[in-house]
Amino acid sequence: MSEAPSRTSATLPTDKELVLKVIPMPADTNGNGDIFGGWVMAQVDLAGSVLPARHVQGRMATVAVNEFVFKHPVRVGDILSFFSSVKRVGRTSITVGVEVYAERFSEQGNYVKVTEALLTYVAIDSEGRPRPLPVR
Repeated sequence: MSEAPSRTSATLPTDKELVLKVIPMPADTNGNGDIFGGWVMAQVDLAGSVLPARHVQGRMATVAVNEFVFKHPVRVGDILSFFSSVKRVGRTSITVGVEVYAERFSEQGNYVKVTEALLTYVAIDSEGRPRPLPVR
């Protein structure tokens, strides 16, 4: 069965860093046959942690999902590209934006922004308490 072409074609960002690429599989689907939103959220959390890890230099935890928007469904076989950028650096925390683009299996070379999120990570000590970020 052929899929209708996407009406939305996006350009990949050049001002953000590519931090993760992944292809969702059939085991990641919900009851509608689309990729389960929780799976996408988990991947966004992993992708979002890449840039803060460079600043934190140790343990960290996701402290907030400030915003999470599902713009289009994700399908089995899509090639997902996760782009991230640091939005704010505080005393103990770092907030990052993550944008997710799908390259549809049937439409190679065309991209659709499927998800965007804003997450905050906090540096923690060995007992799980917030600690100051290292001076850079």
